[in-house]
Parts: sequence; structure tokens; C-alpha cells
Amino acid sequence: MSGRRLDQRLVVPVMFVAAFFLVVMDGAITTVALPSIARQFGVSAAGSDSVVVVYPVCVGISIPLSGWLGDRFGGKPVLLAAMALFTAASALCGMAGDLGQLVVCRGLQGLAGGLLTPVAATMLFRTFSPAERVRASRVMIIPQQMAPAVAPMLGGVLIDGLSWRWVFYVNLPFGVAALLFGLFFLDNPREREPGRLDVPGLVMSAAALSLLMYGVCEGAGQGWSSPLIAGSLVAGSALTAATVVFELRTAAPILRLRLFKDALFRDTKVIGVIGVVPFMGAMYAAPLFLQEARGGTALESGSATFTEAIGVLLTVQVVARLYDRVGARRIIASGLFAVAAVLAVMTTVDAGTGVWSFRIYMFLLGLGMGAVFMPLTVVSVSTIPKEDMGQATTIGSVVAQFSMAMSPALVATLLITNTPSSSEIAPPAAYRTVYLVLAVMALAASLFALTLPDAHTPRTPPGPRFSRRHRDTPLAHRSRS
Repeated sequence: MSGRRLDQRLVVPVMFVAAFFLVVMDGAITTVALPSIARQFGVSAAGSDSVVVVYPVCVGISIPLSGWLGDRFGGKPVLLAAMALFTAASALCGMAGDLGQLVVCRGLQGLAGGLLTPVAATMLFRTFSPAERVRASRVMIIPQQMAPAVAPMLGGVLIDGLSWRWVFYVNLPFGVAALLFGLFFLDNPREREPGRLDVPGLVMSAAALSLLMYGVCEGAGQGWSSPLIAGSLVAGSALTAATVVFELRTAAPILRLRLFKDALFRDTKVIGVIGVVPFMGAMYAAPLFLQEARGGTALESGSATFTEAIGVLLTVQVVARLYDRVGARRIIASGLFAVAAVLAVMTTVDAGTGVWSFRIYMFLLGLGMGAVFMPLTVVSVSTIPKEDMGQATTIGSVVAQFSMAMSPALVATLLITNTPSSSEIAPPAAYRTVYLVLAVMALAASLFALTLPDAHTPRTPPGPRFSRRHRDTPLAHRSRS
């Protein structure tokens, strides 16, 4: 069956949700399996940590290549090849006979994941016009929010009922289904030839990102002053600086850093770090507090953080309707201010804080961040030409990966710093410090968001989403050609 028989306005969002859900779910669910993996292979919990760390390191290797590959071959073959590799690597992870094999297979997953998410996002943005992305972007929230919320509980059920291997096997039916769906129904429009591959830029950027990701992910555990961590961060920073200089002087760079001359694109990426880290940090700290400081169960902590996804999904529906009238600047700033306010309230947590209190806190955080994720994503590319969308989403993926790595690193560092040397478990006072720092960051991001110009926010035409009349627009004809 040809991909021409299905509207790409349906096919591309389905593939986007599948790709993002698999990648985000896999990253979140693997952490739950670490204790079982350590027992299986007779290593310490710290020793099994390499299973988690190798993933973002390999993502850093492949992300810079994603934009060039998508422009060179089109999104369809790159997306399907990455989906096939990710699915096959998941099966190999489940069959691993020792820790070394598992780490290698997780690395393959990371290489595939670094291609999946930016290519899928590029296809989504190119399928919909700037004015239509407000409604279309509601699709993006589903995997980004539901996967981290569902993963801890699903992982616990699979590990307790079957084994840790099923946290990888669970990817197989979803991966195969997405692969077949894309193979039959996905079109492969091409925007332009990207030119020759910038090999020096690729090598430098991949090495820089990998070193920085390793240093950030392992810094809190090994100590920021340890030779390995300090060396990784220094080398990564030096390579980053060299990459910036080289790429700005290259006619066809692997990373089009000139896009940062666009003030709106640049400022939204800044908010993507200082505004998203507080939220992700709170999501990371909550299960730790409930299980370690309060002695709760994994199911309790998982159910407590799940309410965040409900809050996000509710707010997104309201924001989509207010976006045209209010503008991205005010919505993003208001959402971040709400996050800062909730985090400020969470500075009062103590040993007597109940699970239901955390469920309410997480729900309110979700309400706040629901006003940030969607408009921030839409407005960040509203001034980017369609032919540069692949490069813009590649750079956005780099920022997102760095934010995801920074969040647990910051929380862990604050907890370690504020835990007495005589104790192995961080006291409630340490978590209060964490939430205070996160609240200040969210407030700073809120104030910075007020500087975003409203003039660049796309205006969404009235009418139902994906209505039948859209199928006769020039964009619709291009998407089917």
C-alpha cells in the first residue's frame, strides 16, 4: 500500500509519537531496572550505572549527524533505519549475557535514539505550516509527558512479574508496529541537498557532546573534582569552543550555528535550559524524597509523579486556545512563574509530608509546565525557514539532551553537598535546599521569558484541526507529493 493513500497530517504525527515515546520511555524505564541488573551480573549498583550513562553519551555522537542525514536522504529512510536499529538493539539488550554486552547494546540504542527524535520532529514541523503548529504541537506533549510518568510503574510491574529483560523486550511490539506503519504509509519529501558531509565538524561536535554528557551525568556520583570528570568537562568545553569557531567558518557546517543569530531561536534555547531544568529536577527529586527520606515504596513514588502528566495535558488544551490572543511571551512567563511558586511551596517539605501532598505538587507543576512546553516549542522555530528546520531541530535536540542531563546532576550535587558525612541518606533539609534552588531558576527563566517578542508568534487560522478543507491546500498537496 502506498503512503499516498493516507494524509501525511495523520501519518507524521503518529510516527512522531511512536519515536518519541520509545526513546523517552526507554530512558526512564531502564533506571528502574538497575538494581536487578546489578544482582543478575554480580556487580555493584554503581557498576551497573554504565548501562544508563552510555546511552546519553552515544546520543551525543549521533545527534549532530541527524540533520545532515535527514536533508541528504529524506526523513523517511533515516527515521525507519533508526527505528529498526533501536528495536533490534532493544532485543539484544534483553538477551545480553553479561554487563559488557548490555552496555554495548545500550550504546546502539543511544546511537539510534540520537537520530530518531530530531528527524521525527523535523518531519512534524515541515508537515505543518507555522500557523498550524500550535494545534499540531499538542501531539508532541503526549510522548514527552506520558512516557516518563508511565515508565516507573510499568518498569516495576515488568521487573516484579517477569524480569529486568522485559524493560527492553517491551519496546519490540511498539518498534515493529511503528516500523511497518512508516514503511507503508510515510512519504519522503526532500527540501534541499545539504552539500558534502562536514566530517571535521561532525567529529569535533560528537566528541565534545559525548565528553560533556559523560562529565555531567557522572559528575555528582564520582565527584566533580575527580580527574576523569574534570578532564572530561575541560576537554568537552575546549572541543565545544573549537567546534563553534570551526562551524562558523564552514560554508556547509554539520551544525548550522548561524541560526543562533536569530534572537528568538537563541532566547528560546536559553529558556529551554534554565526553565526546563527546574521542572525536570523536581521530577527527579520527588521519587528520591518519597523512597529515601520517607521510606515509601516505588509504587507510591511512581503514582505521586504520574499526576504531573495529567496537569500538563490539561493545560495544553487551554493554551492552544489562548495562544493567538495572549501570545507566547506571556503564556511561557506565566507558566514558569507558576512552577517557581509551586517549587517555593515545596521548600516546606519534611518527614511528615504525605504522598497525597506530592501528588498535588506534581499536578500543579504539570499545570505550570503545560503552559511552557507547547508555546516554547512552537515559537522557537516560528522564524526558521522550512529548509533550515532539520538543523534547527538538531540543535534543539542538543539543548534538550543537555537539559535532561543537567537536571539529575544538579539535584544529586545539591543533595550530596547538603547531606551530613555521617549519613548515607539525604535529610529533608537537603531537599528543601534543592527546591529553593530550582524555584530561583524557574523565577529567573520566567523573567527572561518576558523579554521574548510577541511579534514573531504565529497566528493560527480558525477552523477545526486537520479538517477536510485542509486537504485542498498547497501544503497538503506538497505533503502527498
